[in-house]
Amino acid sequence: MHVTLEYMILVPVLILQIFLFPLIVNVSMNQWVEQRQSLELQQAASYLSSSIEQIYLSLNHTTILGCTLTSNPGSPPFIEGYVYTGNATLQTVLGYGSGSSQILDITLYLTHTGISTNTSVTLGQNVEWANSSFISNSANADIVAQKFPNQTILLSFGT
Repeated sequence: MHVTLEYMILVPVLILQIFLFPLIVNVSMNQWVEQRQSLELQQAASYLSSSIEQIYLSLNHTTILGCTLTSNPGSPPFIEGYVYTGNATLQTVLGYGSGSSQILDITLYLTHTGISTNTSVTLGQNVEWANSSFISNSANADIVAQKFPNQTILLSFGT
């Protein structure tokens, strides 16, 4: 009688484990993949924002009167086989004493996944942003900077 009672208890538990274990593993793996992709997208955004900041700081010298600079940020063209796209918006932030600065907010999207990330770059008041889009696997996945004689720097993604 004890053997029958044990089977009555253990068989449903074993059947539950057969269905529950793969489900839990699947959910865990999906979360792990999403977190890994999100981290890689954040890293690509960091490369992009760092490149924009370096370009701006390089051109923001009074001895440079006018030029056009195109730079590849060095970010990967794909993240686990997915293309990522991005755009940016420029907003003015009022500062203390010396005036204002501009903040460039960059948003990247990993296509077909719903994953996105944001980063910001603080730039000076002499910068402008040309409305443009970043496509990671494009031949023109560059940052373009154009400095004018009046010291204004126009930044954009390559088109």
